[in-house]
Amino acid sequence: MTLTENNVAAAAREDGGTLVPAASRAERFASYDVEAFEVPRGREENWRFTPMKRLRGLHEGPVATGEVKVDADVAPEVSVETVGREDERLGKGGTPSDRIAAQAYSSFTAATVVTVPKETRASKPSVIRITGPGEGNLAYGHVQVRAERFAEAAIVLDHVGSGTYADNVEFVIEDNARLTVVSVQDWADDAVHVSEQHLKLGRDARLRHIVVTLGGDLVRVSPTATFAGPGGDVEMLGLYFADAGQHQEHRLFVDHAEPNCKSNVMYKGALQGEGAHGVWIGDVLIRAAAEGTETYEVNRNLVLTTGARADSVPNLEIETGEITGAGHASATGRFDDEQLFYLQSRGIDEQQARRLVVRGFFHEILAKIDIPEVRERLQTAIEAELEAVNA
Repeated sequence: MTLTENNVAAAAREDGGTLVPAASRAERFASYDVEAFEVPRGREENWRFTPMKRLRGLHEGPVATGEVKVDADVAPEVSVETVGREDERLGKGGTPSDRIAAQAYSSFTAATVVTVPKETRASKPSVIRITGPGEGNLAYGHVQVRAERFAEAAIVLDHVGSGTYADNVEFVIEDNARLTVVSVQDWADDAVHVSEQHLKLGRDARLRHIVVTLGGDLVRVSPTATFAGPGGDVEMLGLYFADAGQHQEHRLFVDHAEPNCKSNVMYKGALQGEGAHGVWIGDVLIRAAAEGTETYEVNRNLVLTTGARADSVPNLEIETGEITGAGHASATGRFDDEQLFYLQSRGIDEQQARRLVVRGFFHEILAKIDIPEVRERLQTAIEAELEAVNA
């Protein structure tokens, strides 16, 4: 029997067989088996914002017609391997939680494993570039990044090119390791990318996970953070800029099941042009065992033109009162007229004033990307986007 993807593990049947989903995120269903999930139709909570017709059938399990190209430029201390499905390390970061992720896991033929050895500090950032299968082609992929005990490194996942691509990405951060990750979705205009990212932190591990989405026709990135021991600290940051017709969706889940862990989530998005659509879903669950948790999540959206739309849904579920602190915030709006007036009163024309406001809006996220070449590239890309902003 297949089940829906909305908290199905605790679903119960009532009144003639109606499936009633559980209310708690603690019952979130996950499986490697594609057939454990029904084919979503867009009415499900997990899919209600996604334009299903633009998925190119990914949710129905099409066969791959191409493959991605993976290029690596890594620090000398970091190893990169191409491994088969049988590698016992795969799957340790997390389990797929929707049908497309399960399909991607069951369909990839080779995985890329990046390892930072224990007690090693990488001498430079490592870049893994993934180039799409090409226009009209579809591919599945799998990447795992491992930071072993007491390791420290920065990893950039750079997605470029055309085509349709679905993947799972695992980040396994062992005890006392430190990892910074920047996942860049800078696809061509035709690309569709659906990615589930699994973040697993060991005891006293720290992870800064940054998602940047700039291109593509439809991009949906779903990071899930879990803790394998007390003392973990995850910072999840995001920046997205949607143009006319683009759909950019980010669905986050932070599962606090261990005591004395921290999570901080901050995503900022700008939208311009007819049909530009940004979706941000932020779910944080603090289980009964997670005493001493400290968490906060915030999403801000700046709508630059008419015809653009942003949906923002923060959720916080707490099962224990013994926490350090928890909160969430969300806001969507247009330019601050007072800021524009202030800049214009000092001789800055309106177009330039608008650009300055947007630069300031994104600065908080960009300042936390401590890889200079990546930060400069993103600043240039944002400048190019801003050139197209109409008064």
